[in-house]
Amino acid sequence: MKYLWVNLLILGGPLALSFDSRVSYFRRWPAVFATLLVVGFFYVAWDSRAARRGDWSFNPRYLTGAGIWGLPLEEVLFFVTVPFSCIFILECVRAYLPESPVFFFLPLYLLPALAFALLAWLFRERPYTRTVSLVMSLFLLLAATLGREMVSSSHFWLALLATYVPFLLFNGVLTGLPIVIYKPRAILGVRVFSIPLEDFFYSFSMLAFYFLVFLKLRPWVGF
Repeated sequence: MKYLWVNLLILGGPLALSFDSRVSYFRRWPAVFATLLVVGFFYVAWDSRAARRGDWSFNPRYLTGAGIWGLPLEEVLFFVTVPFSCIFILECVRAYLPESPVFFFLPLYLLPALAFALLAWLFRERPYTRTVSLVMSLFLLLAATLGREMVSSSHFWLALLATYVPFLLFNGVLTGLPIVIYKPRAILGVRVFSIPLEDFFYSFSMLAFYFLVFLKLRPWVGF
């Protein structure tokens, strides 16, 4: 399967259902696209740097050959199709499920933030492990300050949990064929099926940042 087809499959359902009368996702597109620009810039920059450093590479067999910023076009599209689709999941959860408050206890965020910072230091010789740990630590610190309202809502946790269903499917394709090839020196080497353990934390932190920015923009950008 070509990487481009993976992107199209990720995008297809949410795009087709964007006009559902209850969700009306299309009304949130301005806030979604603004979020993609803000958060996506940093993740594309991280991806580009990591690829140049050799943390991972891309199997040319599954690519079109087009590229942007030293990355395959399909990899850049990943930072459009995945968050677009996952924010759609968040909006569906908000539209169809009742919200329940989630107890907020500051040490539940500060202590894991410290733990991930320690992991980043312990595995500083493994670039992907180190960077994912640092980003997880940063998100937990932000969750304890700017993101308290978000993490105190069941909608956030239910939506994030739901994203792991397509994550296992599509990331399994990317790492199983493989389309994305990780260098052994960059990761711990622990995998769930074909998926590196780091990818689970990467997905969590990336989507949490997208959700956080989107929810901040949502009341102000849209129609």
